[in-house]
Amino acid sequence: MAQSVLSRKTGVIVGDDVLKLFQYAQEKKFAIPAINVTSSSTVVAALEAARDAKAPIILQMSQGGAAYFAGKGVANGDQTASITGAVAGAHYIRSVAGAYGIPVVLHTDHCAKKLLPWLDGMMDADEAYYKEHNEPLFSSHMIDLSEEEVDWNIQTTAKYLKRAAPMKQWLEMEIGITGGEEDGVNNEDVDNNSLYTQPEDIYNIYSTLSKISPYFSIAAGFGNVHGVYKPGNVKLHPELLGKHQAYVKEKTGGKEDRPVFLVFHGGSGSSKQEYIDAIGYGVVKVNLDTDLQYAYLVGIRDYVLKKKDYIMSQVGNPDGEDKPNKKYFDPRVWVREGEKTMSARVTEGLKDFNTAGQL
Repeated sequence: MAQSVLSRKTGVIVGDDVLKLFQYAQEKKFAIPAINVTSSSTVVAALEAARDAKAPIILQMSQGGAAYFAGKGVANGDQTASITGAVAGAHYIRSVAGAYGIPVVLHTDHCAKKLLPWLDGMMDADEAYYKEHNEPLFSSHMIDLSEEEVDWNIQTTAKYLKRAAPMKQWLEMEIGITGGEEDGVNNEDVDNNSLYTQPEDIYNIYSTLSKISPYFSIAAGFGNVHGVYKPGNVKLHPELLGKHQAYVKEKTGGKEDRPVFLVFHGGSGSSKQEYIDAIGYGVVKVNLDTDLQYAYLVGIRDYVLKKKDYIMSQVGNPDGEDKPNKKYFDPRVWVREGEKTMSARVTEGLKDFNTAGQL
């Protein structure tokens, strides 16, 4: 079981425990879903699903999600809201994660070039936390410079990994563009060829970063697209990931068949077979967001439609004009319905990725 390889069995894990968890995932051929969270409510929904499925989980905040955690009324021109919200969310997750009895990787999602001040601010918080607790606040971050020139992408990523390395902090990077649109980054019109990463780039990244730290993973493009699209509109080629692994093994002369920790972006809407194929090639993390946004809505939507006549006023419903409606419009009631349906969709992902039952 995965917890047998971890020094910290529950709560937010960091450093060598993250590395050991991903190694164990590759060995046992499962991937860990990375759930985008924007509030305490979405955090709870994900943690409940993982606890009940006896599975590890990754909770991640995007730049927009982090700003939402701080509050939509906070100005974000200098990334103040995104930094504040990410740090607040991290402390909240650290506070509650242990109560669920599972290991949790605390991560941040896509950080493009224009958002690097956000990453800088979070790493300032990591270093301050490290001085006091001998570990970073976040388990890991993602830097996404895939829209930039390849060499600049790699060298800038290396600079950030050098900063993270003394804290044994994990860094995820992206090479090859993920299509579609997510959180204000729109790649819906990119040339399809740019959605497929070349093995030479993977080796170049591996060669550069492995000299700095072992704590890194690569989100390689194999046709991935953010969002959900009609069947046939997205052409995934997970077999390319196997070619990347073989190329790195050949170039390094290593013994491991899967020397690279890979990440699957744009996971919503993919088939279970595509997940299984990608996991077999060394994918240890699969991002889920769009499906979960919709799942969260479903519970609230269905509740509102079902209880419509009980939430049109504070008093008065089909049971009587003087009957109070507080027990129907209390946010703890209808928000909970969204948590339930989101949690059910996380459970489905845990099963699809073979994560369920790994603890």
